[in-house]
Amino acid sequence: MATDFYNDSLSAGCSIPPLVNRKTKSYPTKVTAGGITFGGSEVVIIAGPCAVENHEQLSETARMVKAGGASMLRGGAFKPRSSPYNFQGLGQEGILMLREISRATGIPFVTEVMDTRQVEFVAENADMLQVGSRNMQNYPLLKEVGLSHKPILLKRGMMATIEEFLLAAEYILSQGNDQIILCERGIRTFEPTTRNTLDLSAVPMLKHMSHLPVIVDPSHGTGHSWMVPTMARAAVAAGADGLIMEVHYKPDEALCDGYQSLDPDDFSQLMTSLRKVAAAIGREVM
Repeated sequence: MATDFYNDSLSAGCSIPPLVNRKTKSYPTKVTAGGITFGGSEVVIIAGPCAVENHEQLSETARMVKAGGASMLRGGAFKPRSSPYNFQGLGQEGILMLREISRATGIPFVTEVMDTRQVEFVAENADMLQVGSRNMQNYPLLKEVGLSHKPILLKRGMMATIEEFLLAAEYILSQGNDQIILCERGIRTFEPTTRNTLDLSAVPMLKHMSHLPVIVDPSHGTGHSWMVPTMARAAVAAGADGLIMEVHYKPDEALCDGYQSLDPDDFSQLMTSLRKVAAAIGREVM
């Protein structure tokens, strides 16, 4: 017999796959990556550059985001770019640089995998694997990261419905890996003033339908660095379990997405205000 919860989901035009369904596992899943836990009372902050460019850039940015209060470093070594002529990342060299600087600074890191052939190498080095928006429906990749049994940061596809997003997570869960963090990063709409439309209503909806932790990416969600603090605070108020933000020690010189990256001072100021918002809803920023 269908549960009331399942009927509620159908009335909203969305069916919930079984493994991701909150009725299958009524208590929230906690995901641990590099000693950092998502899905508890703390709001986890992931910060760092869009792309790993060189040793100085990554080292300085890692040091600054850790000093500002971030618990995890982000940085792309394999970059899916719309144009084949844009910077594509440093590849394996970038992964090894992330590992070196992560260990030197004592901050774990998450990085993206784009291809099944990259999973084994990245899984050996990274604390968490990211499946980006463009690959949310790359089903062979979803199965492969599921088999890696590493924590997975799964970003919502830019044109994906909530149901499609949960079905992507189901692919990973079906391989026996429940260490999945869902990330709302904005969807493509008719509105041209922002890079994407950040769907903050997805946060309570996903937490209502699923047992998995949910974080928000206000950098890709808006495409404007000046909007990131406002939407980051709103995401925490909406109940997000964490944030992933782009921070660059010299945004004007960034090879990728500098226009949506915070500088270290702006990041530090944002962290101060995020702690106040989190405290107001009975949580704390980590």
